[in-house]
Amino acid sequence: MVNEIALTNEMIAVLAILGFTIFLFVSEIVRVDVAAVLVMVLIGLSSLIPGYDGLVHSHDLFMGFSSNAVISIIAVMIMGAGLDKTGAMSSLASRILKIAGNTEKRIVFFISGTVAFISSFMQNIGAAALFMPVVARISRRTNISLSRLLMPMGYCAILGGTMTMIGSSPLILLNDLIISANEVLPPEHEKMKTFGLFAVTPVGIAMVASGILYFILFGRFVLPDVKSEVAEPGKTADYFEQLYHLKGDAFELRVSDDSPLVGKQVYELEQLAHAIPLIALRTGSDIRVAPARDIEITRGAEFVMIGHFAEIESFANEYKLMLKKNLETFAEILSASVAGISEIVIPPGSTIIGKSVDELRLRKTLGISILSVKRGDDVIRSDLRNLVFKAGDALVVHSKWSDLLPVSKDPRFLVVTDFPREETRPHKFIHAMVFFAIALSLILFTDTRLSIALMVGAVGMIVTGVLKVDEAYKAVGWQSVFLLASLIPLGVAVENTGTAAWIAQQTLHLLGDVPVWVLQVAIALLATVFTLVMSNVGATVLLVPLAINIALDVGANPAEFALIVALATSNSFFIPTHQVNALIMGPAGYRVAHFMRAGGLMTLIFLVVMIVMLNLIF
Repeated sequence: MVNEIALTNEMIAVLAILGFTIFLFVSEIVRVDVAAVLVMVLIGLSSLIPGYDGLVHSHDLFMGFSSNAVISIIAVMIMGAGLDKTGAMSSLASRILKIAGNTEKRIVFFISGTVAFISSFMQNIGAAALFMPVVARISRRTNISLSRLLMPMGYCAILGGTMTMIGSSPLILLNDLIISANEVLPPEHEKMKTFGLFAVTPVGIAMVASGILYFILFGRFVLPDVKSEVAEPGKTADYFEQLYHLKGDAFELRVSDDSPLVGKQVYELEQLAHAIPLIALRTGSDIRVAPARDIEITRGAEFVMIGHFAEIESFANEYKLMLKKNLETFAEILSASVAGISEIVIPPGSTIIGKSVDELRLRKTLGISILSVKRGDDVIRSDLRNLVFKAGDALVVHSKWSDLLPVSKDPRFLVVTDFPREETRPHKFIHAMVFFAIALSLILFTDTRLSIALMVGAVGMIVTGVLKVDEAYKAVGWQSVFLLASLIPLGVAVENTGTAAWIAQQTLHLLGDVPVWVLQVAIALLATVFTLVMSNVGATVLLVPLAINIALDVGANPAEFALIVALATSNSFFIPTHQVNALIMGPAGYRVAHFMRAGGLMTLIFLVVMIVMLNLIF
């Protein structure tokens, strides 16, 4: 270093605000987004302090809300919601289930790899939330504890965000920070180049691969085995079992050519099955949930029944049916996000009072299958076709959520179960994929600004009806938007006042004359610690200017040092402060000690693989 940087009053003010920001994030006295807005306002009020002209010009105080990074994140959230709305993500998940099998290691490999890939193009919290019901269903089918599946899925969702420059908020933000830093670089230094969409892909792939390999090799030692139940949408399985004596699970059966059931109708099959409910049927290419009673059973037909494995196995043996322990044909249409069990009460004055189930043809007219009826203290499960409805009857039904929605608006019924009410639009799949492809093409093959390219995809999905505009607003995580936009002025203040350069100089004094890779490790460790106690966006904004200044002082590549920060802020495995870890903690029954046990080694692996790969590539 040539010139010693003196500590100024402006730097002291920035350091004070910086310390206050970290205190607010760590203590959580207020929500992190509120803390960020408060800090932004304090920076704006700094111009009122005697002797200060303001740490950031008033015209630039709110520039974060129109920044490339913030607009890009909004667009990514909207496009992710659009793809989900068409069922594209659920369809992909169902296909993975068919090849994953029943082995824990194979399930971890396929699920974690798929989540990581999806997370590279959408917010990792969205990818993890999308696969939560899928993993829960696999857990129940295979009797593998949910706690042994959710952590690999969650960790790989975080790792997947390092595979592209739009995979995580810090990477989206990085190019903007580099552009801002270029504006204040000394003339003798060459301007840093921004990173392309797939610039980090080799590094991300290596980290995802190391994460999956870690759980395959060491999962049995580091993953907890916590017994927990995850509820499906609506009431839990325990509730229906205790109140309605409805027990068992769903099993798929196939009709053989010589089965006695060939030629019989659905209602005849159910009579022979002694009240084991049939909830879905495939004949030829036609798949139906709640099939009408008069549909004929054909050779090769497949259907799903709910009950105990032993009783359904006995029925299958008697009538020459092939029993599958896992749903294959019906995995997608009976997924928790598409269909499930709910509770309906017949209110006084309903026009169906005095009419029988057979007379109303509820399967054919409404798409619901009655599994059980509670009348007073009695639970009725047999001969439901001839049951005559009375006021107060409580029905347990199975249906697609899209069929239950109009029932919930029908005055003849009172749906008392909470269920997913969002409309899915599979017919808009092509529209969603076309605009997703257009957005990617603009990023890859043109010089179009990232925010504009992504907004083309987002607006295209809205205009073509993939998403309604109100749904697009709801898809945006406004907490993340305000958090990011409000912290950008703090990063500008840290850079423009010379505070980042001063901290860099003090860091170098402390470390002494060490190899460049030691400095890289120090920056990565600092970013890792910061991201465990504050948001990854906040850590990125604060540390990128510091990393750039350290690199300039030692003659290293400043863009590479900045990239280390943006990647290392995804190293959030040791404690459950990351959004994804917080999401999976409750359903799997995890404790902080579980994350420390599995995340400790994962943190070290992340650091080693990242540093090695960056030095190999750059």
